[in-house]
Amino acid sequence: MLKHLFTFAFVTLMASSVFAVDLANRLGLGYSQQIGATEVPLITAHYYPNSRFGLSGGVGIDTKKDESKFGALLKAHRIIFAENQMNFYMGGAVGYSNHELMTGTTVEDRSNFEMMALIGGEFFFTGLDSLGFSFETGISVQTGDGGSRFRTIGDHPFRAGIVFYF
Repeated sequence: MLKHLFTFAFVTLMASSVFAVDLANRLGLGYSQQIGATEVPLITAHYYPNSRFGLSGGVGIDTKKDESKFGALLKAHRIIFAENQMNFYMGGAVGYSNHELMTGTTVEDRSNFEMMALIGGEFFFTGLDSLGFSFETGISVQTGDGGSRFRTIGDHPFRAGIVFYF
């Protein structure tokens, strides 16, 4: 079984991107809301140094008194399968979040570190190749002041993000 899984992973990583939207050397700006502990929206930047590999980073902040939130996320992914107007990818992400939690009359400061393994897709409408809509699924491990947590991820385009590529 494990041998078949490695074979499948190798074949999908080596598949060509004949029909994909070519994002090589393109920079994109958008948003996502993928930091599990804070639920703060992130402003994101995406860059593809070539047609198969992408990097993204995001930062979000909310300075509400006694309930401030901060989140940062770095993500790397590799396109494993390409469809017409859609790229399927797998990758990983690391994130950091900090938020204030009001308990009675005191404010507690909580920090979390999160690691994610994910698989997802980014689709584009025909004739609108600069606007990408993402969805992702995977697993996440979160550690911090609130203890450790293991969770599954299922993010739709309004959570995984929408990006405009220049």
